[in-house]
Amino acid sequence: MPAGGLTITANVLNTIQHPVIMVDKNGFIAYANWAAETFFGVSADMLLRHTIDQYIPFGSPLLSLIDHVRERSGPINEYKVDLSSPKLGTDKLVDLYVAPVAGDADHDDAVVVVFQIRTMADKIDRQLTHRAAARSVTGLASMLAHEIKNPLSGIRGAAQLLESSVNDEDRALTQLIRDETDRIVSLVDRMEVFSDERPVDRQPVNIHSVLDHVKAVARAGFARDVRIAESYDPSLPYVFANRDQLVQVFLNLVKNACEAIGDAPDGEIQLTTAFRPGIRLSVPGSREKVSLPLEFCVHDNGPGVPDDLLPHLFDPFITTKTNGSGLGLALVAKIVGAHGGIVECERQSRRTTFRILMPMSKETDFWPDDGTAKSR
Repeated sequence: MPAGGLTITANVLNTIQHPVIMVDKNGFIAYANWAAETFFGVSADMLLRHTIDQYIPFGSPLLSLIDHVRERSGPINEYKVDLSSPKLGTDKLVDLYVAPVAGDADHDDAVVVVFQIRTMADKIDRQLTHRAAARSVTGLASMLAHEIKNPLSGIRGAAQLLESSVNDEDRALTQLIRDETDRIVSLVDRMEVFSDERPVDRQPVNIHSVLDHVKAVARAGFARDVRIAESYDPSLPYVFANRDQLVQVFLNLVKNACEAIGDAPDGEIQLTTAFRPGIRLSVPGSREKVSLPLEFCVHDNGPGVPDDLLPHLFDPFITTKTNGSGLGLALVAKIVGAHGGIVECERQSRRTTFRILMPMSKETDFWPDDGTAKSR
């Protein structure tokens, strides 16, 4: 192939967001695109000095896949292969596509390996599950509103009438009936939010004004003893959203983070924003794909979410709190989903991150006035 052809091939591979490497017949890495540099955490020059087995866990299925591809001279797909290691880091679950390099005498017995990182695909799959769970709560909320609130009103009224004609000891029981009835009504009222299927009234919103408002509310109340830091991208375009609902989402997330930190003296919550191009979500029932370039995160250094709870965190009635209803994060998932976005939780040692990806406003005028974002 002419030298110009090799340059074009390298340029094309560098535009691919999936890590791509070529392994020669001796096991050395003969090529790595830019995404592979990020995946392995070293430069391409460094990768090309070593064999593949020096970068992946001992006994990894990838090594046997490479040998098998050479033997059969045909491509192989392998799904959900865990490459996590101290060198590569945690959460390295990937799909692998391994294929022989055909028709190239200079690379006899070489194979190409494409890594498709599972994280985002799994996030979207889980998000669809969260939305289905929210829809199930919608039906339940409608039923509860009609079938429970009316008889509860009668029970409370009867207890109130009895209260004036009983002694002090029994009056405590009637007060208990009233309090518990009010508590159930309050729970039903919270669930009725899920039954609201009206289109969201949206407009371009500056996410930083939302986060600053949330931070002010938190510092004046439940987070007065917790440090709240921020790391914002000042050139971020506006998000196409309902401002009040975004405030509700981030108040829930910041309050959860504060409760997770508890009384820890070094407790800290960090709010971050960033522009992440390249993430697109298919819209069910159409060929349209929605771009989700806006990333908003709430980080905390609390003990984290238990492993068994993490896959179900946004399902209704799932909670670790003694008196929690388990509806806060389910409501977050519903609101973000109604805006066409996704929300996910990631946990590492002493660091929990709630990440929201959302579409930006289609109005080109709604960028910061400093001009830094115009060139995106």
